[in-house]
Amino acid sequence: MNEAKFLEKIMSQTISKTMQRWTMSAVGRDNLTLSTAAIPEPGPGEVLVRVNAISLNYRDKIVIDGTMPLALPFPFTPASDMAGVVESLGEGVTRFQPGARVISTFSPDWIDGKPNGTARTPPYRTLGGVYQGMLAEYVVINENWLVASPTSLDDIQASTLPCAGLTAWFALVERGSLHAGQSVLVQGTGGVSMFALQIAKTHGAKVFVTSSSDEKLARAKALGADYGINRLQSDWVDTVYELTDEYGIDHIIETVGGTNLANSLRAVAVHGRISVIGVLDGYEISGPAGELLLKSPAIQGIGVGHRRALEDFIRAIDANRIKPVIETCYRFEELLQALAHLDRGAFGKIVLTPRD
Repeated sequence: MNEAKFLEKIMSQTISKTMQRWTMSAVGRDNLTLSTAAIPEPGPGEVLVRVNAISLNYRDKIVIDGTMPLALPFPFTPASDMAGVVESLGEGVTRFQPGARVISTFSPDWIDGKPNGTARTPPYRTLGGVYQGMLAEYVVINENWLVASPTSLDDIQASTLPCAGLTAWFALVERGSLHAGQSVLVQGTGGVSMFALQIAKTHGAKVFVTSSSDEKLARAKALGADYGINRLQSDWVDTVYELTDEYGIDHIIETVGGTNLANSLRAVAVHGRISVIGVLDGYEISGPAGELLLKSPAIQGIGVGHRRALEDFIRAIDANRIKPVIETCYRFEELLQALAHLDRGAFGKIVLTPRD
């Protein structure tokens, strides 16, 4: 073998054993670095996954920016949601075989029931939060932290389920017991809201969407929304009163937070339900005691959901042919452009793809 071919072979072997990943040395986008690392080997109970798609969430943005106070293990790899294929198994793995299509779970230790935590220290041990995240071409992950992908979705679509999709499902179905004939109002047209719209429609609910964009409202109605309300053109709560003959909304997906909870309390029906999900207007929420006391709604905070509910959701996706709404796919190296898109607001989800 001549020297050129020998070097080519060595380079090929080296390349095949390395991968790219995003890491942070401290919070802030300026501290994000795309680097090359060795492809890790799975240990006992672990699998090596070739990552084919990573879905970004608003939560990933605020973790990176440092506005969500978490004790991150630096150097840190962000992002919680991925879809990929099992490449190899560590000793003792029984849940998956090589070639299996899988997605991550948002809260790896939360399998079912109540999550582990206390009144002083609430539960929040998540991928891309306390645990290392998914922004890498390969990840080694405990087999129990994965579930099988839906058969009806490709990897780009499937990557959107672990956080945004499960959040909407957990709010409306797992905790909300949604049923036909009820009304659901979703605020905005981001990932959680568009999943909530589709889930609600498959359950026979009437769906209201609020947004500041007529163009986005038209797109939401094309997905099945019954009513679109431009919140900049009128008091959206008064519009809800008119559209529901004063009844109000059975279940509100509250994605804004802050003082917007007051609007949700005004709009919710007597003995209705508000799922508090977002913190766009801040972590401190407030609202009038009058509506809270007299309407007596259930107000539930939703911290995504457990693995069993994600598996239920996946079965529902395959049965009902729900297709995630994806606005744009970026290449893996275009993370900063994707984060800037999140800043502007997306219709549905934004996904990164490590490979063509």
